[in-house]
Amino acid sequence: MEDSPTLGKRKAEENVDGKSNTSHEGGDVPGEAVQADPKRRNLVRTCIHEVAIPSGYVSTVDETLHGSISDPSYKGPMAKTYPFTLDPFQQVSVACLERNESVLVSAHTSAGKTAVAEYAIAMAFRDKQRVIYTSPLKALSNQKYRELSQEFSDVGLMTGDVSLSPNATCLVMTTEILRGMLYRGSELLKEVAWVIFDEIHYMKDRERGVVWEESIIFLPPAIKMVFLSATMSNATEFAEWICKLHSQPCHVVYTDFRPTPLQHYAFPIGGSGLYLVVDEKEQFREDNFMKLQEVFPKKIMDDGLAPAKNGLGLHGNAKGGSKGAKPAKAPGGDIYRIVKMIMEKKFQPVIIFSFSRRECEQHALSIMSKLDFNSEEEKQDVEQVFQNAILCLNEEDRNLPAVELMLPMLRRGIAVHHSGLLPIIKELVELLFQEGLVKALFATETFAMGLNMPAKTVVFTQLRKFDGDNHRWMASGEYIQMSGRAGRRGKDERGISIIIVDEQMEMKTCKEMIMGKPAPLVSTFRLSYYTLLNLMSRAEGQFDQEYVIKNSFHQFQHEKALPEVEARVSKLEQEAAILDASEEAALAEYHKLRLHISQLEKQMMHEISRPERVLLFLVPGRLVKVRDGVTEWGWGVIVNTVKKPPASGILPSTILTNRTSSYLVDTLLHCTSTMTSDGPRPKPRPALPGQKGEMHVVPVQLPLICSLSALRVAIPQDLRPPEARQSVLMAVQELEKRFPKGLPKLDPIEDMGIDDPDFVKIVKEVEETEQKLLCHPMHKSEQDENQYKSFQRKAELNNEAHQLRLKMRESQLHKFREELRNRSRVLKRLGHIDADGVVQLKGRAACFIDTGDELLATELMFNGIFNELDHHQVASLASCFIPCDKSNDVIHLSKELEKPLQQLQDSARRIAEVQRECKLDVNPEEYVESISRPYLMDIIYHWSKGASFAEVTSRTDVFEGSIIRTTRRLEEFLNQLKAAANAIGDAALEKKFEASSGSIRHGIIFANSLYL
Repeated sequence: MEDSPTLGKRKAEENVDGKSNTSHEGGDVPGEAVQADPKRRNLVRTCIHEVAIPSGYVSTVDETLHGSISDPSYKGPMAKTYPFTLDPFQQVSVACLERNESVLVSAHTSAGKTAVAEYAIAMAFRDKQRVIYTSPLKALSNQKYRELSQEFSDVGLMTGDVSLSPNATCLVMTTEILRGMLYRGSELLKEVAWVIFDEIHYMKDRERGVVWEESIIFLPPAIKMVFLSATMSNATEFAEWICKLHSQPCHVVYTDFRPTPLQHYAFPIGGSGLYLVVDEKEQFREDNFMKLQEVFPKKIMDDGLAPAKNGLGLHGNAKGGSKGAKPAKAPGGDIYRIVKMIMEKKFQPVIIFSFSRRECEQHALSIMSKLDFNSEEEKQDVEQVFQNAILCLNEEDRNLPAVELMLPMLRRGIAVHHSGLLPIIKELVELLFQEGLVKALFATETFAMGLNMPAKTVVFTQLRKFDGDNHRWMASGEYIQMSGRAGRRGKDERGISIIIVDEQMEMKTCKEMIMGKPAPLVSTFRLSYYTLLNLMSRAEGQFDQEYVIKNSFHQFQHEKALPEVEARVSKLEQEAAILDASEEAALAEYHKLRLHISQLEKQMMHEISRPERVLLFLVPGRLVKVRDGVTEWGWGVIVNTVKKPPASGILPSTILTNRTSSYLVDTLLHCTSTMTSDGPRPKPRPALPGQKGEMHVVPVQLPLICSLSALRVAIPQDLRPPEARQSVLMAVQELEKRFPKGLPKLDPIEDMGIDDPDFVKIVKEVEETEQKLLCHPMHKSEQDENQYKSFQRKAELNNEAHQLRLKMRESQLHKFREELRNRSRVLKRLGHIDADGVVQLKGRAACFIDTGDELLATELMFNGIFNELDHHQVASLASCFIPCDKSNDVIHLSKELEKPLQQLQDSARRIAEVQRECKLDVNPEEYVESISRPYLMDIIYHWSKGASFAEVTSRTDVFEGSIIRTTRRLEEFLNQLKAAANAIGDAALEKKFEASSGSIRHGIIFANSLYL
């Protein structure tokens, strides 16, 4: 790699006296069986310091004051002093900042990263420069604004919702706001010396990670950066990218030292005691884990968790609920026993984490009926804070069930925190928790982000989470982030983490989750139309699309991996050279024909398996062949086809890795009798030819079907009995005997009616190649199986080496350039740019829209759909663009909303067709479904017309907090549409968007944050 940065590395450490504890046997409560060791040990607070230095870089700072670049040590007057002694990682970070060089600080939750950010802000104030502090979420920006305002005199806030003191020395903003400023070339940036990126690990977010990457790419090189991150395993790689991108040094200060050590306990469902599985010395206690497995009762009864009376949840909505929420894994009685024990042993405050908002509420309501943690004086304090907080609401909103139902719980020192709550309630809970007035907090994982709000104990009600594709075990990084909330520095000798487990959890899974390495930061870079149009319209031409692609972290990670790829190629070629090469020419030709047929069949299946073509033929009884990578599953029988993946089921772990389709085909497949058990349920493996095995129903992703047979077999109505499934296996085997040359396949042209000329050409080529294969001498002498297999292995090795060499040569640029060409074609077809790539009027409008789909929004603007609507209908239709919780209710729309929705969907379908014609992998129906979200159309329409919040929430089962979050984003989107209308000179449309935005900006939805 050209101009690769050089690295220096050192370890800073400090010895601190601390206490050690002996081992703890399972079945007791924390602390009881833990005796103080008479021998004291030394805790070593260490940090690793590395620095990426550009080639030829010469440092000009005074080394007597600042130390060397590889060993920074600041000896001058401090820009800010602290009431405590800085840890080694904080001292080293401050020294890097005083050298005026960028730094990435990677440390555990609660380690003290904020102190480094505050020092950078203090330097900006000292040096009469400006500083920007970015965070991933508006709520976090509000909290950080409050915290920094207490520390510094001149702080401003800029989010999509609020703008306070936009000319302040220190500006807190969301990363999207920063990217927008960079695109528009804001003058403010000329005065900025430092940009602080909080929670930089957010860059791996699939949807929004690209915002961080683009912001870093576009920042002027003169600006230095501070990156704050949870621990990540490739911090050095990230620093090397910054170094190469901006030709400036970038330091890494990494520590996995926990100021307060953690003890990790397991509680078996239905059990009565805790088992220490990892002690504060980070030793995994296998003996205790084995004892834990022995105590599971035969049958677990739910003895306490019940829904709120009459189905009324904390959100105050009689329909209630959270989409997709699973029943609580941990019985309510277990939660009650754990929380009661924690309070008795004075291990509060405690955070009880769940991955379901509904479950958080149910647990809290269950505990509330039995326990009370606050004194009378504390109850009065809670009531006073509560009453002061709701003063910003009007009288009607103060009486909302979602507000009224929370006070009795808060008085008892119990609270709930999740994204579905009213923002004012969520902030109130945070403030009360910080003041020690909430002792037991039931929260989702979002509470583990942002501000430092630690507890003494954390409890995990379950260890599996739904990540949008399937239910999986928590990743080590997620567990580290959340368990890191346990242990308050200076208050607790140790923090306590309690995980509730059932018999499905294996020791290896538990060990990897608690003690595993943090995940690496992986780029999620992608090209968006918003980015392309903004780059094309930049007058100065400093950046273009090629520049952004070449300088992305994605491309950097690819290039950095090349030496490893090269080593793999050499190994493959050496292995291939050992294999027998006799009759190589004939074998090579024969293998080439077989490989060519396989590649052509893949192309055919890619076209055949488009949902709009294939779903009609995926009927029960149809025989299909399944191939998962190199794993052949052979012929199976379709049982059912479903749109969404099931929450659980017996399936090979690899089958769900393919994300290209949202359809699953439940298929009876021939599996071995022995099952692997590396997950929540046993997982089948394909039976080898000749093996007995048995049939199982396996959910198969649509792209993994590699062939469709013309044959169908009868399947029994009830497939639960093994003999019923075995009868299907016998039927399949009988057909394979009857057709020794292969089962007859569906003819894609004659049977499926696919008449695309390119496809017909592929089918003809397959037929011709198959004929050549049948006539080849090797086809008749394939009985020399060993010789052919040896050559086949060699050919596979050579082919893999060849593919890797192509990958090395092309890099990712080729893939992105092709996508760039295709997206440019789309922009030309839709009239955003002309044949020379010059941005047209429609494109100039799209440059302002990034909260919703820019292509569809501008299409509706330019085809007159928005012009035909009043401003209430505009607000309602625009809500379809904003991601929101999916309602389980049947959507009933009035006539004035039905027609605009249909027009939006028709426009979306046309845009999808254009993208597909321009060779982009877009499925029209899936695109329409993902881009038109009518769940809140009726709600927004009535809210815009002046309905009360109580009235609109009674019309849906979506959480209040979700409605508020969606409406606030909608207002941001409407303001972007207003700016777009202004850019094209359409004053009437601009006025309509302004009226639409104003009509929804009222009431509790836009109540002021308690942090402001």
